[in-house]
Amino acid sequence: MIDSVALTITMVIIEVIYMKDISTYIPISKAKSDLLEIIRRLENVQDAVAVTKNGVPAAVILSMDKYQGLLETLDILSDETAMKSLRTSLRQARKRKWVKFDEVFGL
Repeated sequence: MIDSVALTITMVIIEVIYMKDISTYIPISKAKSDLLEIIRRLENVQDAVAVTKNGVPAAVILSMDKYQGLLETLDILSDETAMKSLRTSLRQARKRKWVKFDEVFGL
């Protein structure tokens, strides 16, 4: 289960990385008629297209890379062990407790 910190981080990531990247908004009727063109364009650029219904964004079409990145992010955020480690690292970073490269990688 995703805790409240992870949920907050997820929402911020979605907002910052995915939603702010949306520069194209198209009505659903145009999306229906131009779907193949939209998909081809998304294959070549890391973009997202918002589909509107009655002028209000109702859905988002993402490139497969962006979608997989979002799933990976959610997977990490739902991993309690990974999130505990991230929170510990953030606390240590705030206190300027850095670990030397050699200590981490044993070089």
